[in-house]
Amino acid sequence: MPEIKDITQEITKAVRDAAYVVVGLGVLGVQRAQVRRQELMKHLAEPRTQMEDRLGEARGEITKRVKEVDTVVEEVIGRLEATLEPIEGKLPTQARDLVKQAHSQAREARQQLRTLLNSVAA
Repeated sequence: MPEIKDITQEITKAVRDAAYVVVGLGVLGVQRAQVRRQELMKHLAEPRTQMEDRLGEARGEITKRVKEVDTVVEEVIGRLEATLEPIEGKLPTQARDLVKQAHSQAREARQQLRTLLNSVAA
């Protein structure tokens, strides 16, 4: 009978050792997967960072150009209004009031457009 007990103990020991090996391999596999995941995240983060930098540069350039265009448009509008001012003075009162309202609405529309463009560029 002692032989069966010894055989049983050896089988139990072999099964336990096999279970430890399986668990150890599982732990190593999970650790390896985590390392690969971290490497992949780093690898994918680089192009994203580059793209964000390029987008930031593009936004800055667009904002700069929009401000330049806005400045030129304001100058042109100022010259146009200065040119038309003597003519407006000769208009009848009702027509003059309508022209003033149109100027006011145009200024408000330009301000809204500037606000919109600045919020989009930011």
